[in-house]
Amino acid sequence: MDGDGNITSGTTQDREGLDEALRRLIRLGATALSTAELVALLLRRGRLTQAAELSAQGVRWLLTQPAEALIEAHGLEAGDVARLLACGELSRRFYAASDERPTLRAPADIYAWARPRFFGLNREAFHALYLNNRGRLLRHVRISEGSVDQCQVDPREVLAPAVVCRASSIVLLHNHPSGDPEPSVHDVALTRQLREAARLLCVRLADHLVVCERGYVSLLERGLLGATSPPTTSRLHAP
Repeated sequence: MDGDGNITSGTTQDREGLDEALRRLIRLGATALSTAELVALLLRRGRLTQAAELSAQGVRWLLTQPAEALIEAHGLEAGDVARLLACGELSRRFYAASDERPTLRAPADIYAWARPRFFGLNREAFHALYLNNRGRLLRHVRISEGSVDQCQVDPREVLAPAVVCRASSIVLLHNHPSGDPEPSVHDVALTRQLREAARLLCVRLADHLVVCERGYVSLLERGLLGATSPPTTSRLHAP
């Protein structure tokens, strides 16, 4: 595109099609454009044919692909990939920004807040929420990010922010990209280790949610935080 937003490369048909898409976008808004047109506007070469092929597998697929796959398998340039993935991240943050300091008491409320932040992630990520004595969110920290099926967690990285923001309790969150939120043996062991470490700092580990897009499992509700946690027979809470 040139300084006026006009398409300056690709075939003549691409240029004409994208110039028309730009005019419709300005006049009618982005909702007037097809997915392929929106994707093509993000590509430096502005190729509608390539954009149609990419968008044919769905917006979710496109915006959650690893950068390397888009570059190597689909011939996109780094700048194109950066724009696409930036759009995906902005969308995730848009839906997550409704209330930055909510009150989070029940596991269902925590999951509703957390779900947009984990949407579309294809690697495990471990987060911690730091709450005051009324359950209001003081701070949210992404502790670490790992591979598709594991994530290393340093207890010091979890506990240090609790001291800094004078939190009364901590809620742990991590995702299972596989789509199965069933806690692993390692998940339970890590939770209990962190619970004991937090107790020494007079901070309560309130819960640990394992989340995926189809639901979550609360270790508190499962009775897996410790002897004082009430057991439950439920396996999965769906949104």
